[in-house]
Amino acid sequence: MSQNQSPRPLDGFRVLELGQLLAGPFTTSMLGYFGAEVIKIEPPGSGDPIRTWRVMQDGVSLWWHSLGRNKKCVTVNLRSQKGRDIVRQLAATADILVENFRPGTMEKWGLGPEDLRRDHPELIYTRISGYGQSGPYASRPGFASVCEGVGGFRYVNGFPGEPPVRPNLSLGDTLAAVHSVIGILLACVHRLKGRGNSGQVIDTAIYEAVFNMMEGVIPEYSGAGIIREPSGSTLTGIVPTNTYRCSDGKFVIIGGNGDSIYKRLMNAMGRSDLADDPRMADNAGRVKHEQEIDAAIAAWTSTLKASDVLATLDSVNVPAGPIYSVVDMMEDEHFRARGLFEQVEVNGKTLEIPAMIPFLSDTPGRTEWPGPQIGAHNHEVFGRLLGYSDAELAQLQQDGVI
Repeated sequence: MSQNQSPRPLDGFRVLELGQLLAGPFTTSMLGYFGAEVIKIEPPGSGDPIRTWRVMQDGVSLWWHSLGRNKKCVTVNLRSQKGRDIVRQLAATADILVENFRPGTMEKWGLGPEDLRRDHPELIYTRISGYGQSGPYASRPGFASVCEGVGGFRYVNGFPGEPPVRPNLSLGDTLAAVHSVIGILLACVHRLKGRGNSGQVIDTAIYEAVFNMMEGVIPEYSGAGIIREPSGSTLTGIVPTNTYRCSDGKFVIIGGNGDSIYKRLMNAMGRSDLADDPRMADNAGRVKHEQEIDAAIAAWTSTLKASDVLATLDSVNVPAGPIYSVVDMMEDEHFRARGLFEQVEVNGKTLEIPAMIPFLSDTPGRTEWPGPQIGAHNHEVFGRLLGYSDAELAQLQQDGVI
Protein backbone atom coordinates (compact mmCIF):
# COMPACT_ATOMS: atom_id res chain seq x y z
CA MET A 1 0.00 0.00 0.00
CA SER A 2 1.43 3.34 -1.04
CA GLN A 3 2.68 5.83 1.52
CA ASN A 4 3.20 8.37 -1.24
CA GLN A 5 1.20 11.52 -0.54
CA SER A 6 1.90 13.31 -3.82
CA PRO A 7 -1.10 15.15 -5.27
CA ARG A 8 -3.40 13.37 -7.69
CA PRO A 9 -5.52 14.95 -10.46
CA LEU A 10 -8.89 14.11 -8.88
CA ASP A 11 -8.03 15.12 -5.31
CA GLY A 12 -11.00 16.96 -3.82
CA PHE A 13 -13.64 15.26 -5.98
CA ARG A 14 -16.22 13.10 -4.24
CA VAL A 15 -17.83 10.18 -6.07
CA LEU A 16 -20.94 8.30 -4.97
CA GLU A 17 -21.11 4.77 -6.38
CA LEU A 18 -24.39 2.87 -6.62
CA GLY A 19 -24.70 -0.45 -8.39
CA GLN A 20 -22.63 -3.57 -8.37
CA LEU A 21 -20.50 -6.08 -10.25
CA LEU A 22 -18.16 -4.66 -12.81
CA ALA A 23 -18.94 -1.71 -15.11
CA GLY A 24 -19.87 0.83 -12.45
CA PRO A 25 -17.39 -0.35 -9.82
CA PHE A 26 -14.49 -0.39 -12.28
CA THR A 27 -15.36 3.17 -13.31
CA THR A 28 -15.08 4.34 -9.72
CA SER A 29 -11.95 2.26 -9.11
CA MET A 30 -10.20 4.29 -11.78
CA LEU A 31 -11.50 7.57 -10.36
CA GLY A 32 -10.43 6.60 -6.85
CA TYR A 33 -6.99 5.52 -8.03
CA PHE A 34 -6.40 9.02 -9.34
CA GLY A 35 -7.51 10.77 -6.19
CA ALA A 36 -11.30 10.93 -5.98
CA GLU A 37 -12.96 10.09 -2.67
CA VAL A 38 -15.23 7.19 -3.59
CA ILE A 39 -18.16 6.28 -1.33
CA LYS A 40 -19.57 2.91 -2.35
CA ILE A 41 -23.17 2.06 -1.43
CA GLU A 42 -23.80 -1.65 -0.80
CA PRO A 43 -26.85 -3.54 0.51
CA PRO A 44 -26.54 -4.48 4.19
CA GLY A 45 -25.41 -8.02 4.84
CA SER A 46 -24.50 -9.32 1.40
CA GLY A 47 -22.69 -6.39 -0.18
CA ASP A 48 -21.59 -6.32 -3.80
CA PRO A 49 -21.77 -9.85 -5.31
CA ILE A 50 -18.24 -9.39 -6.64
CA ARG A 51 -17.07 -9.96 -3.06
CA THR A 52 -17.83 -13.68 -3.51
CA TRP A 53 -17.00 -14.19 -7.19
CA ARG A 54 -14.29 -16.47 -8.51
CA VAL A 55 -11.27 -17.35 -6.38
CA MET A 56 -11.88 -16.66 -2.69
CA GLN A 57 -9.56 -16.52 0.30
CA ASP A 58 -10.70 -16.07 3.91
CA GLY A 59 -14.26 -15.83 2.64
CA VAL A 60 -13.65 -12.92 0.24
CA SER A 61 -12.91 -12.80 -3.48
CA LEU A 62 -9.29 -11.95 -4.24
CA TRP A 63 -10.61 -9.83 -7.10
CA TRP A 64 -12.51 -7.65 -4.64
CA HIS A 65 -9.30 -6.41 -3.05
CA SER A 66 -8.36 -4.93 -6.45
CA LEU A 67 -11.77 -3.72 -7.64
CA GLY A 68 -12.70 -2.25 -4.24
CA ARG A 69 -9.42 -0.46 -3.64
CA ASN A 70 -9.46 3.09 -2.25
CA LYS A 71 -13.23 2.98 -1.68
CA LYS A 72 -15.11 3.92 1.47
CA CYS A 73 -17.71 1.20 1.78
CA VAL A 74 -21.03 1.91 3.47
CA THR A 75 -24.25 -0.07 3.66
CA VAL A 76 -27.66 1.36 2.79
CA ASN A 77 -30.95 -0.42 2.20
CA LEU A 78 -32.19 1.32 -0.94
CA ARG A 79 -35.57 -0.41 -0.59
CA SER A 80 -36.32 1.66 2.50
CA GLN A 81 -37.37 5.29 2.36
CA LYS A 82 -34.89 6.23 5.07
CA GLY A 83 -32.12 4.53 3.10
CA ARG A 84 -33.00 6.51 0.01
CA ASP A 85 -33.03 9.70 2.09
CA ILE A 86 -29.50 8.93 3.21
CA VAL A 87 -28.38 8.45 -0.41
CA ARG A 88 -30.01 11.75 -1.30
CA GLN A 89 -28.02 13.44 1.48
CA LEU A 90 -24.80 11.87 0.25
CA ALA A 91 -25.50 12.85 -3.36
CA ALA A 92 -25.89 16.47 -2.24
CA THR A 93 -22.24 16.40 -1.10
CA ALA A 94 -20.90 14.63 -4.20
CA ASP A 95 -19.42 15.92 -7.43
CA ILE A 96 -20.07 12.71 -9.37
CA LEU A 97 -22.61 9.91 -9.07
CA VAL A 98 -22.14 6.57 -10.85
CA GLU A 99 -24.98 4.04 -11.10
CA ASN A 100 -25.43 0.92 -13.18
CA PHE A 101 -28.93 -0.26 -12.35
CA ARG A 102 -31.46 -1.15 -15.03
CA PRO A 103 -32.94 2.06 -16.54
CA GLY A 104 -35.86 3.36 -14.50
CA THR A 105 -34.70 1.89 -11.19
CA MET A 106 -33.22 5.11 -9.83
CA GLU A 107 -36.31 7.05 -10.91
CA LYS A 108 -38.52 4.54 -9.13
CA TRP A 109 -36.58 5.27 -5.95
CA GLY A 110 -36.78 9.03 -6.42
CA LEU A 111 -33.03 9.19 -7.06
CA GLY A 112 -32.98 9.87 -10.80
CA PRO A 113 -31.04 12.73 -12.36
CA GLU A 114 -33.98 15.13 -12.30
CA ASP A 115 -34.62 14.36 -8.63
CA LEU A 116 -31.02 14.92 -7.52
CA ARG A 117 -29.92 17.66 -9.89
CA ARG A 118 -32.91 19.81 -9.08
CA ASP A 119 -31.15 20.91 -5.88
CA HIS A 120 -27.63 20.07 -7.01
CA PRO A 121 -27.28 21.19 -10.66
CA GLU A 122 -23.51 20.71 -10.64
CA LEU A 123 -23.81 16.96 -10.05
CA ILE A 124 -22.30 14.85 -12.83
CA TYR A 125 -24.70 11.93 -13.02
CA THR A 126 -23.23 8.87 -14.75
CA ARG A 127 -25.48 6.04 -15.90
CA ILE A 128 -24.20 2.70 -17.18
CA SER A 129 -26.56 0.10 -18.61
CA GLY A 130 -26.65 -2.57 -21.28
CA TYR A 131 -28.48 -0.61 -23.97
CA GLY A 132 -28.65 2.98 -22.75
CA GLN A 133 -31.40 5.03 -21.14
CA SER A 134 -33.53 5.38 -24.29
CA GLY A 135 -34.55 3.33 -27.30
CA PRO A 136 -36.58 0.12 -27.66
CA TYR A 137 -33.96 -2.07 -25.92
CA ALA A 138 -33.44 0.18 -22.89
CA SER A 139 -35.37 -2.02 -20.47
CA ARG A 140 -33.55 -5.23 -21.40
CA PRO A 141 -31.09 -6.71 -18.91
CA GLY A 142 -27.64 -5.79 -20.19
CA PHE A 143 -24.98 -8.34 -19.36
CA ALA A 144 -21.62 -7.79 -21.02
CA SER A 145 -21.70 -11.22 -22.66
CA VAL A 146 -24.89 -10.39 -24.56
CA CYS A 147 -23.92 -6.79 -25.30
CA GLU A 148 -20.61 -7.90 -26.81
CA GLY A 149 -22.69 -9.83 -29.34
CA VAL A 150 -25.07 -6.96 -30.11
CA GLY A 151 -22.19 -4.49 -30.32
CA GLY A 152 -20.57 -6.51 -33.12
CA PHE A 153 -17.48 -7.79 -31.35
CA ARG A 154 -18.46 -11.44 -31.05
CA TYR A 155 -19.36 -11.66 -34.76
CA VAL A 156 -15.78 -10.98 -35.89
CA ASN A 157 -14.13 -12.91 -33.05
CA GLY A 158 -13.53 -16.56 -33.88
CA PHE A 159 -12.80 -18.90 -36.75
CA PRO A 160 -14.83 -19.08 -39.98
CA GLY A 161 -17.61 -21.64 -39.74
CA GLU A 162 -17.20 -22.07 -35.97
CA PRO A 163 -19.24 -20.59 -33.09
CA PRO A 164 -18.11 -17.08 -32.12
CA VAL A 165 -15.57 -17.04 -29.31
CA ARG A 166 -15.57 -14.90 -26.18
CA PRO A 167 -12.37 -13.96 -24.40
CA ASN A 168 -12.30 -15.25 -20.83
CA LEU A 169 -12.95 -11.70 -19.60
CA SER A 170 -15.93 -9.33 -19.37
CA LEU A 171 -14.56 -6.93 -21.96
CA GLY A 172 -17.88 -5.16 -22.50
CA ASP A 173 -18.08 -4.11 -18.85
CA THR A 174 -14.51 -2.86 -18.79
CA LEU A 175 -14.92 -0.95 -22.05
CA ALA A 176 -18.09 0.66 -20.70
CA ALA A 177 -16.19 1.68 -17.57
CA VAL A 178 -13.36 3.26 -19.54
CA HIS A 179 -15.84 5.16 -21.72
CA SER A 180 -17.66 6.31 -18.58
CA VAL A 181 -14.42 7.64 -17.11
CA ILE A 182 -13.79 9.57 -20.32
CA GLY A 183 -17.31 11.02 -20.15
CA ILE A 184 -16.88 11.99 -16.50
CA LEU A 185 -13.57 13.72 -17.16
CA LEU A 186 -15.04 15.60 -20.12
CA ALA A 187 -17.96 16.73 -17.95
CA CYS A 188 -15.53 17.81 -15.23
CA VAL A 189 -13.57 19.90 -17.73
CA HIS A 190 -16.79 21.52 -18.93
CA ARG A 191 -17.90 22.28 -15.38
CA LEU A 192 -14.52 23.64 -14.33
CA LYS A 193 -14.57 26.09 -17.22
CA GLY A 194 -17.16 27.98 -15.20
CA ARG A 195 -19.35 30.75 -16.62
CA GLY A 196 -22.48 29.05 -15.29
CA ASN A 197 -21.63 25.58 -16.55
CA SER A 198 -23.38 22.90 -14.55
CA GLY A 199 -23.06 19.16 -14.33
CA GLN A 200 -24.70 16.86 -16.85
CA VAL A 201 -25.94 13.32 -17.37
CA ILE A 202 -23.60 10.76 -18.93
CA ASP A 203 -25.36 7.83 -20.61
CA THR A 204 -23.02 4.89 -21.26
CA ALA A 205 -24.33 1.71 -22.88
CA ILE A 206 -22.22 -1.43 -22.79
CA TYR A 207 -23.11 -2.44 -26.35
CA GLU A 208 -22.18 1.06 -27.57
CA ALA A 209 -18.80 0.93 -25.81
CA VAL A 210 -18.18 -2.30 -27.75
CA PHE A 211 -19.55 -0.75 -30.95
CA ASN A 212 -17.10 2.13 -30.54
CA MET A 213 -14.23 -0.36 -30.96
CA MET A 214 -15.37 -1.69 -34.33
CA GLU A 215 -12.86 0.29 -36.41
CA GLY A 216 -13.77 0.41 -40.12
CA VAL A 217 -16.59 -2.12 -40.06
CA ILE A 218 -19.39 0.43 -40.61
CA PRO A 219 -17.87 2.50 -43.45
CA GLU A 220 -16.65 -0.66 -45.19
CA TYR A 221 -20.20 -2.00 -45.27
CA SER A 222 -21.84 1.34 -46.05
CA GLY A 223 -19.41 2.26 -48.80
CA ALA A 224 -18.58 -1.12 -50.32
CA GLY A 225 -21.11 -3.61 -48.97
CA ILE A 226 -18.30 -5.57 -47.28
CA ILE A 227 -19.19 -7.53 -44.15
CA ARG A 228 -16.13 -8.22 -42.04
CA GLU A 229 -16.22 -11.88 -41.08
CA PRO A 230 -14.35 -13.79 -38.38
CA SER A 231 -10.82 -14.61 -39.45
CA GLY A 232 -9.36 -16.74 -36.70
CA SER A 233 -6.00 -15.47 -35.52
CA THR A 234 -5.44 -13.22 -38.55
CA LEU A 235 -6.58 -9.66 -39.22
CA THR A 236 -8.70 -9.22 -42.32
CA GLY A 237 -6.99 -7.19 -45.03
CA ILE A 238 -3.59 -6.94 -43.35
CA VAL A 239 -0.87 -9.54 -44.14
CA PRO A 240 1.10 -11.05 -42.54
CA THR A 241 -0.12 -10.81 -38.98
CA ASN A 242 -0.90 -14.10 -37.30
CA THR A 243 -0.12 -16.54 -34.52
CA TYR A 244 2.30 -19.36 -35.28
CA ARG A 245 3.20 -22.59 -33.47
CA CYS A 246 6.85 -23.30 -32.71
CA SER A 247 8.70 -26.59 -32.27
CA ASP A 248 8.33 -26.50 -28.47
CA GLY A 249 4.56 -26.19 -28.72
CA LYS A 250 4.53 -22.51 -27.78
CA PHE A 251 2.94 -19.83 -29.95
CA VAL A 252 4.34 -16.52 -31.14
CA ILE A 253 2.63 -13.54 -32.71
CA ILE A 254 4.33 -12.04 -35.74
CA GLY A 255 3.29 -8.73 -37.28
CA GLY A 256 5.17 -8.41 -40.55
CA ASN A 257 2.61 -6.21 -42.26
CA GLY A 258 4.74 -3.28 -43.40
CA ASP A 259 6.46 -3.38 -46.77
CA SER A 260 10.01 -3.09 -45.41
CA ILE A 261 9.19 -5.21 -42.36
CA TYR A 262 7.87 -7.96 -44.61
CA LYS A 263 11.16 -8.03 -46.54
CA ARG A 264 13.19 -8.27 -43.33
CA LEU A 265 10.97 -11.07 -42.08
CA MET A 266 11.30 -13.13 -45.24
CA ASN A 267 15.05 -12.64 -45.42
CA ALA A 268 15.40 -13.65 -41.76
CA MET A 269 13.51 -16.84 -42.61
CA GLY A 270 15.85 -17.53 -45.52
CA ARG A 271 13.07 -16.86 -48.03
CA SER A 272 14.60 -14.16 -50.20
CA ASP A 273 12.42 -15.45 -53.03
CA LEU A 274 9.32 -14.23 -51.17
CA ALA A 275 11.05 -11.09 -49.96
CA ASP A 276 11.77 -10.04 -53.56
CA ASP A 277 8.55 -11.36 -55.12
CA PRO A 278 6.89 -8.37 -56.85
CA ARG A 279 3.47 -9.91 -56.23
CA MET A 280 3.98 -9.33 -52.52
CA ALA A 281 5.65 -5.95 -52.58
CA ASP A 282 2.70 -4.19 -50.97
CA ASN A 283 -0.12 -5.11 -48.62
CA ALA A 284 -2.73 -5.43 -51.36
CA GLY A 285 -0.60 -8.06 -53.07
CA ARG A 286 0.16 -9.85 -49.84
CA VAL A 287 -3.55 -10.08 -49.05
CA LYS A 288 -4.07 -11.94 -52.35
CA HIS A 289 -1.33 -14.41 -51.42
CA GLU A 290 -2.04 -14.65 -47.70
CA GLN A 291 -2.19 -18.45 -47.60
CA GLU A 292 1.16 -18.85 -49.31
CA ILE A 293 2.84 -16.35 -46.99
CA ASP A 294 1.31 -17.79 -43.84
CA ALA A 295 2.26 -21.33 -44.85
CA ALA A 296 5.88 -20.24 -45.32
CA ILE A 297 6.03 -18.53 -41.91
CA ALA A 298 4.35 -21.47 -40.18
CA ALA A 299 6.80 -23.91 -41.78
CA TRP A 300 9.72 -21.81 -40.51
CA THR A 301 8.50 -21.37 -36.93
CA SER A 302 7.69 -25.09 -36.66
CA THR A 303 11.42 -25.86 -36.87
CA LEU A 304 12.49 -23.52 -34.04
CA LYS A 305 11.75 -22.97 -30.38
CA ALA A 306 9.69 -19.86 -29.61
CA SER A 307 12.66 -18.17 -27.93
CA ASP A 308 14.81 -18.67 -31.05
CA VAL A 309 12.10 -17.30 -33.34
CA LEU A 310 11.71 -14.20 -31.16
CA ALA A 311 15.47 -13.66 -30.88
CA THR A 312 15.89 -13.89 -34.65
CA LEU A 313 13.07 -11.45 -35.36
CA ASP A 314 14.21 -9.05 -32.65
CA SER A 315 17.64 -8.88 -34.28
CA VAL A 316 16.10 -7.65 -37.55
CA ASN A 317 13.48 -5.38 -35.94
CA VAL A 318 10.39 -7.37 -36.90
CA PRO A 319 7.49 -6.97 -34.42
CA ALA A 320 6.93 -10.29 -32.67
CA GLY A 321 6.13 -11.53 -29.21
CA PRO A 322 5.01 -14.42 -27.04
CA ILE A 323 1.52 -15.08 -25.71
CA TYR A 324 1.72 -14.50 -21.98
CA SER A 325 -0.16 -16.19 -19.18
CA VAL A 326 -0.48 -14.45 -15.82
CA VAL A 327 2.65 -16.33 -14.71
CA ASP A 328 4.64 -14.88 -17.61
CA MET A 329 3.40 -11.36 -16.92
CA MET A 330 4.26 -11.46 -13.23
CA GLU A 331 7.74 -12.84 -13.91
CA ASP A 332 8.53 -10.43 -16.74
CA GLU A 333 11.19 -7.81 -16.01
CA HIS A 334 9.51 -5.21 -18.21
CA PHE A 335 6.20 -5.47 -16.35
CA ARG A 336 8.13 -5.07 -13.11
CA ALA A 337 10.19 -2.16 -14.40
CA ARG A 338 7.02 -0.37 -15.51
CA GLY A 339 5.46 -0.72 -12.05
CA LEU A 340 2.45 -2.75 -13.16
CA PHE A 341 2.01 -4.50 -9.80
CA GLU A 342 1.26 -3.02 -6.40
CA GLN A 343 1.35 -4.73 -3.03
CA VAL A 344 -1.44 -4.53 -0.48
CA GLU A 345 -1.86 -6.26 2.85
CA VAL A 346 -4.94 -8.41 3.41
CA ASN A 347 -5.38 -10.18 6.74
CA GLY A 348 -1.66 -10.01 7.38
CA LYS A 349 -0.78 -11.44 3.97
CA THR A 350 0.81 -9.65 1.01
CA LEU A 351 -1.28 -9.59 -2.14
CA GLU A 352 -0.24 -8.18 -5.51
CA ILE A 353 -2.87 -6.36 -7.53
CA PRO A 354 -2.53 -4.59 -10.89
CA ALA A 355 -1.60 -0.94 -11.03
CA MET A 356 -3.88 1.27 -13.11
CA ILE A 357 -2.83 3.21 -16.16
CA PRO A 358 -2.14 5.73 -17.58
CA PHE A 359 1.04 6.70 -15.76
CA LEU A 360 1.18 10.43 -15.01
CA SER A 361 4.58 12.02 -14.43
CA ASP A 362 3.56 14.65 -11.86
CA THR A 363 0.27 13.42 -10.39
CA PRO A 364 0.38 9.63 -10.51
CA GLY A 365 -2.38 7.41 -9.19
CA ARG A 366 -1.89 4.97 -6.34
CA THR A 367 -3.50 2.29 -4.23
CA GLU A 368 -4.01 3.43 -0.63
CA TRP A 369 -5.92 0.41 0.71
CA PRO A 370 -7.44 -2.78 -0.69
CA GLY A 371 -11.17 -3.40 -0.94
CA PRO A 372 -12.48 -3.05 2.64
CA GLN A 373 -15.04 -5.06 4.58
CA ILE A 374 -18.77 -4.48 4.13
CA GLY A 375 -19.82 -1.30 5.95
CA ALA A 376 -16.26 -0.54 7.06
CA HIS A 377 -16.81 3.20 6.64
CA ASN A 378 -20.36 3.54 7.96
CA HIS A 379 -19.38 5.56 11.01
CA GLU A 380 -16.92 7.77 9.14
CA VAL A 381 -19.29 8.63 6.30
CA PHE A 382 -22.62 8.76 8.12
CA GLY A 383 -21.21 10.23 11.31
CA ARG A 384 -18.53 12.69 10.22
CA LEU A 385 -19.90 13.57 6.80
CA LEU A 386 -23.66 13.57 7.43
CA GLY A 387 -23.61 14.27 11.17
CA TYR A 388 -25.49 11.22 12.45
CA SER A 389 -24.89 10.48 16.14
CA ASP A 390 -23.86 7.08 17.45
CA ALA A 391 -27.37 6.58 18.82
CA GLU A 392 -28.93 7.42 15.46
CA LEU A 393 -26.58 5.04 13.66
CA ALA A 394 -27.39 2.28 16.13
CA GLN A 395 -31.10 2.82 15.50
CA LEU A 396 -30.61 2.80 11.72
CA GLN A 397 -28.73 -0.47 12.02
CA GLN A 398 -31.44 -1.96 14.22
CA ASP A 399 -34.06 -0.90 11.69
CA GLY A 400 -32.13 -2.56 8.83
CA VAL A 401 -31.50 0.75 7.06
CA ILE A 402 -27.71 0.43 7.26
